[in-house]
Amino acid sequence: MPHNTHRKIIVEIAISADGYIARPDGDVKWLDRLKGDYGMGEFMNSVDTILWGRKTYDKGLEMGMKSDMFGAQTKNYLFSRSHPGKLLGSFELVKEPIKTFAQRLRAEPGKNIWMMGGGEIIASFLDEGEIDEFSLNVIPTFIGEGIPLIHPRHRSVELQLLSTKQFPDGVVHLHYSVSRS
Repeated sequence: MPHNTHRKIIVEIAISADGYIARPDGDVKWLDRLKGDYGMGEFMNSVDTILWGRKTYDKGLEMGMKSDMFGAQTKNYLFSRSHPGKLLGSFELVKEPIKTFAQRLRAEPGKNIWMMGGGEIIASFLDEGEIDEFSLNVIPTFIGEGIPLIHPRHRSVELQLLSTKQFPDGVVHLHYSVSRS
């Protein structure tokens, strides 16, 4: 099956202007200044599956996330090396290798797949060649330190710019596809 005929795995995320998705402790209060939709409604209509790393899932629970927060039809998959104490009803714990899981999921009928994050699971999927696009809302704020968009490792990944959009409050949306070598 050619790569572009199946569901895409897309990282849709807000990052600080210095490339962080959260403060070192996972705090995202610096995002509170945001008032717009930034295309999120349209994006949510294009996906029916969300992939979560453990720290992002735990932060979601801490912030009051509910089982059907993204709609009853949305499938949620959690990647964790250990079983979480509390697994929301709409979540399934993934036990298979990333490449096997991603290829199986892509082959199933459905909409695109949202890679929620965080940085470690994004990096793991990227290193397996299983990220198709990055849809980034760059927030005009430096936070100085934190959790990077992609967990650091030695890598070189070429991106192709698909589009840019500037919002009145200074947020810039960058949409890239991951180049296949």
